[in-house]
Amino acid sequence: MMPKPKPKPPAPSAQRVRRPAAAVAMAVLVTALPATATALAAPASASAPASAPAPAPASAPVSAAAEKQTSSGWNDYSCKPSAAHPRPVVLVHGTFGNSVDNWLGLAPYLVGRGYCVFSLDYGQLPGKPLFHGLGPIEKSAEQLSAYVDKVLQATGTQKVDVVGHSQGGMMPRQYLKFGGGAAKVNALVGIAPSNHGTTLSGLTALVDQFPPVGDVVDEIGPALLQQKEGSEFLKKLNAGGDTVPGVKYTVIATKYDEVVTPYKSQFLDGPDVKNVTLQDLCPVNVSEHLAIGLADRMAFHETANALDPAHATPTTCFS
Repeated sequence: MMPKPKPKPPAPSAQRVRRPAAAVAMAVLVTALPATATALAAPASASAPASAPAPAPASAPVSAAAEKQTSSGWNDYSCKPSAAHPRPVVLVHGTFGNSVDNWLGLAPYLVGRGYCVFSLDYGQLPGKPLFHGLGPIEKSAEQLSAYVDKVLQATGTQKVDVVGHSQGGMMPRQYLKFGGGAAKVNALVGIAPSNHGTTLSGLTALVDQFPPVGDVVDEIGPALLQQKEGSEFLKKLNAGGDTVPGVKYTVIATKYDEVVTPYKSQFLDGPDVKNVTLQDLCPVNVSEHLAIGLADRMAFHETANALDPAHATPTTCFS
């Protein structure tokens, strides 16, 4: 007698198929592009000297050497601002970044020019060490507010200057507009900031076309969808104007940015605003989203100019 054939397993439901597909899509969305950017970050720009130190990517673990450099260079709470540079500088990392790896290039650059430099971690989520800037941006702005107060108390100053990369160039605007930061911040320098959100070269349309993708993104961190072009968070942040009175704004962008797109969405409108595109200063500069914040000497020079406009010098391919 022939054995009865085993019944076939039921076909997976559309819900079960769609969820893994969404996860794959988001893996491409949030890891493939940054990984590509990291690979490109080595030749940061034609202006970077061959001897410039190569900073670690934002996702790399904090090494003992980096910790030693931090304690001996920046985040030195005994540092007192000089007459030449009377305000401390607070560095604000980007999404998936942290207070050390994002600033292995710019922090020593500014310390070497006589600034008291400080950096914070914000937007931490449970179970995600080293990868910060993921929590709700409103909460991150509250963390920045507390950190600025800590720096002001330690240095005995009345105001700070803030420099941020990516989300770190946009998030402080929440603090300035809704958290009382305008009274404590002299200038905000945004390097590739997500001021008006991003289309991520069109990939954010997946969130609208396939809702499960949005579920996956939100599980990774609320700040991701808040930086999507047209998000409710950004509508509220930009309502009534991009700037607040009394703060000087500088935006430093690259036309090769593949993360905050289109790159001109980074620019601000309003008084006391300077928008800079690196390729207008040096057509052969090839920095993209990570390189402009991690290693680009032209971006560093423009940052120094924004912090001390009275002594600004022209930024060139050889800066």
